[in-house]
Amino acid sequence: MDNIKKGTPRDVFLHLLAVLTLYVSVVAFITLWWQYINVLFPDILKYQDYYSYSGIYDPIRWAMAALIIVFPIHILISWLIGREFKAEPEKREIRVRKWLWYITLFASAATIIIDLITLVYNFLKGELTTQFFLKTIVILIIAGAVFGYYLWDLKKRAKQSNKPKLFAWIASAVVLASIIYGFLLIGTPATQRARRFDEQRVNNLSVLQSEVINYWQQKGELPKSLDVLKNQISGFIPPVDPETGQPYEYLATDPLSFKLCAEFKTSSIATDNMMRSVPMPVGAYYPYQQNWNHGMGRVCFERTIDPQLYKRSDGIPVPLKY
Repeated sequence: MDNIKKGTPRDVFLHLLAVLTLYVSVVAFITLWWQYINVLFPDILKYQDYYSYSGIYDPIRWAMAALIIVFPIHILISWLIGREFKAEPEKREIRVRKWLWYITLFASAATIIIDLITLVYNFLKGELTTQFFLKTIVILIIAGAVFGYYLWDLKKRAKQSNKPKLFAWIASAVVLASIIYGFLLIGTPATQRARRFDEQRVNNLSVLQSEVINYWQQKGELPKSLDVLKNQISGFIPPVDPETGQPYEYLATDPLSFKLCAEFKTSSIATDNMMRSVPMPVGAYYPYQQNWNHGMGRVCFERTIDPQLYKRSDGIPVPLKY
């Protein structure tokens, strides 16, 4: 009996793995829903200095990946532990289980208390936004569910119960629905790859635009083609389409105007709408600025150089830095 209460190495392994996968799953689930709230209920005060889609999408992808891998492992380990409890009910009293479960209860209770303190603090500070309120609710629900379940599970039950199985099914359904919503929000892996190609195309066009203006400042005329921009000293070579390897379209339409064209696979305008078209403050960094918005397919960006903006008042050309 004493050996059973102490637990075997196998018991230690199973319970440690169960708690570790639980913690990872909880953190990933909270992160996932916090990012969903950031997308659905953006707070403009948090984006005054920096804003980018990668700051939203990357945590969503990491959280989804963690849930897809870790949560099923947690369910499997919990099932194995439950099966052993049915065969040997006295294993409920092993020390490692008691310690780990009470540590989990402590962490859950501490999270709830800290969450409530933060809620009151932000209320007094005047920052009780919809986004913050929903994030607080998410933490309270998750921490409360973990606390309630493991407090109940620590009690020795005289008869078998279907509650663990029911809880597992409910948790699995909620996690699955959250992951599916993630795919609907950020798109499939193929869509994400296409969006990354389009982001690189925008970056390349921005570089080309800067080089074209720099060439005009130095030469007093627009380049006839992108090949003219090659520079053996600086090592600059005009970038090409990252997916096809084909050069971008360039055409000088008049002495001060030109256009750059590219073939896009996604629409940045659709992404803007999905992000609820958050108005950006003046001076904020925004990857898809209005002058680089694009739809799907072939898109041309027309540019006209303002000589007074890119030259000194004395007429001396100056290179444009980007």
